[in-house]
Amino acid sequence: MLEHLPEALGHALRDRRAGLDKLVFNRCGMRAGLGMVQVSSLAFADHAPIPERYTADGEGLSPPLEWHGLPSGAASLLLIVEDADAPTAEPLVHAIVVDLPPRDGSLHEGALASPGHEGDDVHAGRNSYFRAGWIPPDPPRGHGQHRYAFQLFALGEGEAFSGKPTRGEVLKAIQERGMAGGLLVGTYERPDGSIKDEQRQAAAARVVQ
Repeated sequence: MLEHLPEALGHALRDRRAGLDKLVFNRCGMRAGLGMVQVSSLAFADHAPIPERYTADGEGLSPPLEWHGLPSGAASLLLIVEDADAPTAEPLVHAIVVDLPPRDGSLHEGALASPGHEGDDVHAGRNSYFRAGWIPPDPPRGHGQHRYAFQLFALGEGEAFSGKPTRGEVLKAIQERGMAGGLLVGTYERPDGSIKDEQRQAAAARVVQ
């Protein structure tokens, strides 16, 4: 996983990022006529840091989410979580959930399966590690801040999803029958070891003085 990459490699890849423009939300081709869904979390505000509890440095639980403002006539909801700053050609998919009930609702803390946690009985798709469930944020040390996009879409009637739908499958479904969407961004950054060393040396120097 990315947390095991050497810090030097994180520094070397610092400017290599998938980019916000490659998120499903920005590539679904329907933003102009897309209704808006309000997506939020009790754990963090929009564009604020995700608590360590929900990352690979903590318990790795999926964070709580809630949403409201869905359009009438929606048949189901779809959630996809992507890391826009992964040092990869496309955003890293941290979770996919389809067939959520088409009403104001929520996912509680730990609702998605993750290492050491079973999660609830939801229809989870395939993340970038080819598993069904939640990949806790684990950016490379020294790579800087990463933005994690929690994207929720209301879909109209259509074909059933496969057992473990992929990013390509859900993107196609959004393009064909998306009615509304919402976006919540959380951030996470692993401390830069070199900066920590400098801070420790400065603190030690102040003590000596």
